[in-house]
Parts: sequence; structure tokens; C-alpha cells
Amino acid sequence: MKQIYKITYLATNKIYIGKLAYESFRYFGSPSKKVVDEDFRKLPIEQQKDYSVRKEILWESTTCTDSELSVKEVEYIKTYQSNNPSIGYSRWPKFDDNC
Repeated sequence: MKQIYKITYLATNKIYIGKLAYESFRYFGSPSKKVVDEDFRKLPIEQQKDYSVRKEILWESTTCTDSELSVKEVEYIKTYQSNNPSIGYSRWPKFDDNC
């Protein structure tokens, strides 16, 4: 099962959109550790030590190709603006605030 998912970091209220070419309940994406860590360092120590991450499956298919999955991922990244640094942790495609 191929999936598009949204990860929400409740402590920072930022999101990450990603794709999976196989179903996995334990995979939580691969946003830049550096960028996430920078945000978490700004939080009170209590929040740094106790936080939740939520995973939502936004779309799935048993028949799409890998290239169709990639197109769908970009579509969701743009829809949710998870590539906008003030909203999310997706860094590709590069966010264009003129659009």
C-alpha cells in the first residue's frame, strides 16, 4: 500500500508531509533533524521532555506507480504548505511565497 502521510509535531504545531512506497505504522518521516531540533530548543524544557507526534494517512493506493506517488506527495505538500518554514518541515519543493 502506497501512502501520503502528514506528521504533526504538536509541541511546535508544525507539519511534515511525506510518502511511503510500502505500508509502515512505525515510520514517521525524515524531516531535517537540524531544523526540527532548532525549533525544539526554543521550547520550554518541560515541552522538550514530553511531547507528542501525530501521524495521519492522507491518501493511499494499491495501484499507483512510484512516479504517481511522487506527484501526489508534491500536491499535498503544496496544499498544506508544509514546505513553508513557518508552517512545516518539508523542504522540497522549495517554498515560493510569491505564489
